[in-house]
Amino acid sequence: MHGLKAALFERAQTVGVSPSVWIRNALADALGEPGERVGQLAAPHPRSHGVGRVRVTLRMTREQAAATLSAAREAGMTLGEFVADLVAGVPVVANAGHRAEHIAMLVASCAELSTFSRNLNHLTSLLRQGAYRPAEEYRPMLNTLGTDVRAHLDLATRALADLRPRRGAAVRSRLATA
Repeated sequence: MHGLKAALFERAQTVGVSPSVWIRNALADALGEPGERVGQLAAPHPRSHGVGRVRVTLRMTREQAAATLSAAREAGMTLGEFVADLVAGVPVVANAGHRAEHIAMLVASCAELSTFSRNLNHLTSLLRQGAYRPAEEYRPMLNTLGTDVRAHLDLATRALADLRPRRGAAVRSRLATA
């Protein structure tokens, strides 16, 4: 690239595509080809070129490539993360689930649990002060607290299990031979 690599990476990141896609589109423009524009999103993680990462090239049809890119984008993941999670058997990816939705549900449930914590702290403070009448307002919350906490724990357990790679023998053997 003779000194153009940094500028290429910066321009591609600005446009929101990978350097390969940017070069392909620039060549198509220069050659006057009306070809299909591929819009692969650039990796959302900070640049870590050469730090524990390697490039892997996959040969597939245009339709397969477009479907894979679309599925990775829909899952809110880079293409590399998406393919690696498929190989590792991460259920939410392998079963065409929505990783971002799982994470959003987990965050919302944790926020609700945080509200319970604040309410319990306020209730404890009221009881220490002997303010029993205001503390009575918390009775409905206390009546369902055990069920609500169990529901959060069930949701968290399912979401985290779906986001983790399966640890079956087939996956271990695939990863061991890699």
